[in-house]
Amino acid sequence: MNTYRTSEIAEIIGVHPNTVRLYEELGLIPKPGRLPNGYRVFTELHIEQFRLARLAFQIEVLQNGLRKKIVQMVKVSAAGDYEKALELTREYLLQIRQEIANAEEATQIAEQILDGRTEENLHTMKRKEVSEYLNVSMDTLRNWEMNGLLTVRRRQNGYRVYTDGDIKRLKIIRSLRCANYSLEAILTMLGQVSKNPGIDIKKALDTPKEDTEIITVCDKLVTSLTAAELNAEKIMEKLTEMKIRFSEPSI
Repeated sequence: MNTYRTSEIAEIIGVHPNTVRLYEELGLIPKPGRLPNGYRVFTELHIEQFRLARLAFQIEVLQNGLRKKIVQMVKVSAAGDYEKALELTREYLLQIRQEIANAEEATQIAEQILDGRTEENLHTMKRKEVSEYLNVSMDTLRNWEMNGLLTVRRRQNGYRVYTDGDIKRLKIIRSLRCANYSLEAILTMLGQVSKNPGIDIKKALDTPKEDTEIITVCDKLVTSLTAAELNAEKIMEKLTEMKIRFSEPSI
């Protein structure tokens, strides 16, 4: 079996030797063996695990704990539990696909708003009902309202009533918050949409501009998540290869 020194691993992967040591300290690669003189000894396993980690960290997706999940997957793989690492990657992939569905739904809702097809007052909900329907906490709804993202009507008894239009607006806000956009940025975007209902939606999707229309943001979100989806599929392939190559044979 071929063995490598720290400098050789760094050259093969294309990183600084200190990065190799950092990955070891963080548990992102297996602990290397040591020679009598204290020098680290790496193997092909370390090279492939390093490549897996670099692949996993190519895409920076932060929302809803996705980044933490992919870091956990790399550490589990470094510990040699490829089956668990594959399971974590499958969960990661399913969540990414759900995020894509949420973002695409927000784009469709925004198109309806801009086209004037939004219907209101067909149904109304109380805050608790909205919280359960959208899977958003009541504190989060209060926070969005306090920051001016939504003005909710009240009945004579003081209870808030959410219309169909409010629900659709909240779905857009929810998707944007999943993308880690600030409340201030979302408020600005919503204001621009309300001032320019005749915006060319296709043009906005084809030629997105930085922090301008809400459609643009959803498009960028879908683009980044789609890249993460493709990346996760490559991770699955890499883990499967490593499982076949490096797993201990069952007795």
